[in-house]
Amino acid sequence: MDYIKEKTPPVREDRLKACNSFGGCCSKLLDKSKKGCLNNTKRTFYQTQGCQLNLSLAILSTIRDTVIIVHSPIGCGGGNNSVAGVTTGFQKLRDKNAKGLIWINTNLDEADVITGGEKKLKEAVLYAEKEFRPETIVVVNSCVPALIGDDIDGILEEVQKQVAAKIVPVHCEGFKTKIMASAYDSVYHGILRNLVYKKEKIEKIVEDDLEEIKEKYKISRTVNLLNVSSMSKIDEHELVRLLENLGLKVRILPCYAHPEDFQDMLDAALNIGICATHDDYFVEHIKAKYDIPFILKTIPIGIRNTNKWIRDIAEFFGLEKEAESLIEVENRALKEALEPFKKNLSGKTALLTGGEIRVLATAELLEYLGVSVIGMRGYHYDHFADELIESLPSDKDKTIFNAATGQPFEQSNLIERLKPDVYIGHTGGNVWAAKHGVPVLPIFGPSYNYMGYSGSFEIARRLNRLLKNTIFNKNIAKNLKLPYFEEWYKQDPFLYIDNSESEALEKELAT
Repeated sequence: MDYIKEKTPPVREDRLKACNSFGGCCSKLLDKSKKGCLNNTKRTFYQTQGCQLNLSLAILSTIRDTVIIVHSPIGCGGGNNSVAGVTTGFQKLRDKNAKGLIWINTNLDEADVITGGEKKLKEAVLYAEKEFRPETIVVVNSCVPALIGDDIDGILEEVQKQVAAKIVPVHCEGFKTKIMASAYDSVYHGILRNLVYKKEKIEKIVEDDLEEIKEKYKISRTVNLLNVSSMSKIDEHELVRLLENLGLKVRILPCYAHPEDFQDMLDAALNIGICATHDDYFVEHIKAKYDIPFILKTIPIGIRNTNKWIRDIAEFFGLEKEAESLIEVENRALKEALEPFKKNLSGKTALLTGGEIRVLATAELLEYLGVSVIGMRGYHYDHFADELIESLPSDKDKTIFNAATGQPFEQSNLIERLKPDVYIGHTGGNVWAAKHGVPVLPIFGPSYNYMGYSGSFEIARRLNRLLKNTIFNKNIAKNLKLPYFEEWYKQDPFLYIDNSESEALEKELAT
């Protein structure tokens, strides 16, 4: 189905049959996924839940020469305050004249819930145009305007005639989905409908075909590298370095891109994703409408996955020989550099939490370093992760996987039960590991390198340093009381996951 014809995209529960309520071993998860039995799994108790509006803003707030209007009560979008500095700094690394993060909240109140917030939205758009003169105005809506029925698209269509900026509506109300990664689809849906289109070409008179040949050759070696908001600038440098070593010209988007870059991206031979969770909606539609192929098989974290990522790209361009030479040189140097760390890390155990693609790729690297991955937690799970689970060297019958967005009560139980030597996780969840006295390594950060070959070295180096002295977290555990009763730690951590419908479907398929 061509979803772009619709004003809003489908949620991932419907489009990908994604699941965020599973607890069990990796082999059982893989089996259920391949049978299509994960979608109906649910919880009888939820402690927390992710919001797709905030995840949408993680991408949208990075786009240059853009004003973000958050159509919502004042609290929604408040997380922008915490990322304003990083966002502005990273924008200026692309363009020293970048204005940084500019956002407006329509500040809906009780009266607006009764009378509607359409007037405030229109006023906000006109104010953004007059005050900032941006290239693009992005409007995101929270739960409230969706629930009260504000005609957001109608208002924006009307006010578009009064402003020069291109208006991009992004429908990302939090209540629509339990899979917060649906936010990526919402963002790309808005971009595809409003910013991606072919520019009108200016006819040039030339004496021969040389200029046209040069242009076609440049396009044939140009790739779009799709970054994510959880990448650092150092990560980008590493991936660009590897691609340029293959003789490719690299353009990076969507994060920190300029709105015009979304038209320029159509002059490329290939779209290269680093995460299927992030990019599949976008690249599939670009392929269908503009016939630009894509690579989206793995994330370049760890040796094996980086090797595969390079080989897949090289195969498209017929550069297999060049790729093997690059891989041989990089692998030899990296493996030699990792040997001292492998000796120190061998026998340690780890619990990982984060996006499922990043978690599984990181697990492969840890296993290579001699660290035993005894448990993983992904924010959700869909079929894109099947291949990564299949390739894990660890015992899939013994390695636990918990699909959960938040749910710290499950995480706390798992930490107490598994007692890992190190916890590698996402901001917001790391505190629970620290309270249990477990040392923490963030799974990504704006100033850290995680991707490519240099990223593998940095993960090993930082992990080795972290485990040399774990007294800080042990002292934290000694001086605070955990919020859960002791009885909870004796319970099955997945007690509140109800997979009865899933099991009934399994039996039906089996017969």
